[in-house]
Amino acid sequence: MNIQQNISLKKYNTFGISVNAKRFISIDSVYQLQQLLKIEKDIFLISGGSNMLLTKDIENLVVHIDIKGISIDREKENEVFITVNAGENWHEFVLWCVENNFGGIENLSLIPGNVGTCPIQNIGAYGVEVKDTISKVEALEIETGKLVSFASDECNFGYRNSIFKNEVKGEYIITSVSFKLTKINHQLNTSYGAIDVELASKEIKKPTLKDISDAVIAIRKSKLPDPKEIGNSGSFFKNPVVSKAQFLKIQEEHPNIPSYVVSDEEVKIPAGWLIEQAGFRGKRFGNYGVHEKQALVLVNYGNATGLEIYQLAEKIQETILQKFGVALEIEVNIIQ
Repeated sequence: MNIQQNISLKKYNTFGISVNAKRFISIDSVYQLQQLLKIEKDIFLISGGSNMLLTKDIENLVVHIDIKGISIDREKENEVFITVNAGENWHEFVLWCVENNFGGIENLSLIPGNVGTCPIQNIGAYGVEVKDTISKVEALEIETGKLVSFASDECNFGYRNSIFKNEVKGEYIITSVSFKLTKINHQLNTSYGAIDVELASKEIKKPTLKDISDAVIAIRKSKLPDPKEIGNSGSFFKNPVVSKAQFLKIQEEHPNIPSYVVSDEEVKIPAGWLIEQAGFRGKRFGNYGVHEKQALVLVNYGNATGLEIYQLAEKIQETILQKFGVALEIEVNIIQ
């Protein structure tokens, strides 16, 4: 096994934060990972690096999960079961599904990161969450090196949440994710966000999976910066869910506040709207700031430190709490 010394992690995180790994190894098979776990337990995992903010150098062994491969396990008349290894790029997998007319994740196009991290925070966008298509998650138990299978209902999926962020955090390494997708009778979801508007602008009345994927890609590109051009991790904060009473109180002062009804008692408010109302959208502080088109995205313009970006996030949280009485929760994993 080739363990390297003092490796920069700048290209391994989408924020483009320049911190060093004291020791680093890239793993491309489950067997190799099992062999490593026999001698190394104190490890730091990194895959696509899309949902983390690094604020310091990493002292323990950094293990880059680069296990590739996609396999079709079995098919039914309207269903296909697919297993995807953790190191596969998420967006490329979505495009592969669209090309093969496998439906269910087309709304999740252009989300950065790798497949292995998608169950951890139950990625979601435009009315779809990945939990609705996951059939099982396979992972190695770090302590024993044994391969364990988690059925979808064992993953405790919630809004940007799962068992891997809570009860078993740090105990397992996800090696593959299995999906159940549709082949014929696709349940298309075009009502969320601006998908319908985008389709209408192209005069598409009976959209295909590719039409929806293309629409989502166009919308995301118009709003969100490309991590290859400007360092970012997509949505930095979760959309807060507040009581109906609290929402109505905010609405008295802000009649145009957008919202989504969660239940009879709860309402979800777009975090980006709150941040924009507080005057942060487009604000730049030297090498970092808030994106000009989407206030939910914090960005690294080139040489910012992770600590600077984290301190900006804390300032935003404090301001939103004072102005609206709403506590914003950070979605990105802060490494400190």
